[in-house]
Amino acid sequence: MAIQVIGTGMGRTGTMSLKNALEILGFNKCHHMIEVMQNKGQVEQWTTLENGGKVDFDALLNGYASIVDFPGSLYYKKLMQKYPDAKFIHTVRNPEDWYKSCRNTIYNLPRGFKRKAMKTIGIFKPDVAHVAKVFDYVDLSIWDGLFKGNFEDKESSIRIFNEWTEEVKCTIPSEKLLIFQAKEGWEPLCNFLDKPIPEVPYPNVNNTAEFLERKKAKFKF
Repeated sequence: MAIQVIGTGMGRTGTMSLKNALEILGFNKCHHMIEVMQNKGQVEQWTTLENGGKVDFDALLNGYASIVDFPGSLYYKKLMQKYPDAKFIHTVRNPEDWYKSCRNTIYNLPRGFKRKAMKTIGIFKPDVAHVAKVFDYVDLSIWDGLFKGNFEDKESSIRIFNEWTEEVKCTIPSEKLLIFQAKEGWEPLCNFLDKPIPEVPYPNVNNTAEFLERKKAKFKF
C-alpha cells in the first residue's frame, strides 16, 4: 500500500485530530507517533533513519495509507521522494499556543534519573524498556535534533516552528500542499483530498488535558 497523504506539521498542531479525520475519510490506517509507542518494532528503524541510515519505507509503513505527526513529518522530504504521488497537509496553529502545549505535554518526558530507572525496570518489563527507547529517539530526533537541544528557549523554538512552515511551503509544490488548521474543519480538507464531507463533526481529540490524563494512566514513572 503506497502512502497517499503525508502530514508535515509538528506535533501539537492538531495531528491526532487529523489522523482520525484521515481515517474517517478512508486513508486508513494513518501513522502517528502513537503508532511508534504501540508497535515495538518501529523505534529501532526510526532511530536508524535519524542516524543517517536507510530504511525500507514500504516495510516500515506497511498497512498505512497516510502518515502525520512526528516522526514522519521530520522526514517528509524522503517520503516525498518515495511517494511522489502523495498529497501533503501542513498543520499549523498559533505559535504561542503551540509552544505552551509542547512544553506541557510532549516535551515533558522523564529524563535523567527517571529515564535510567525506566531502563533498569525495563530489564524485567519489556513494555517499559520500549517506552524508554521511544523517549531516547524523541530526544535524539526532536529536542536535540530539530530544536538543537534548546527547546526551553521559547523565542528560538518559535522561530524554528515558523521556519519549518516556510521551508515546507518552499519545498512542496503548492498544488500538492494544504496549509491547514483544525478549526477550519472538514471543508478545506475534503476539497483538497476530493472527498465528500462526512456527516460527523471534525475530530477534536488529544488536547493538553487529555494528553496528560492518558500519560498519567499509562506511564506511571
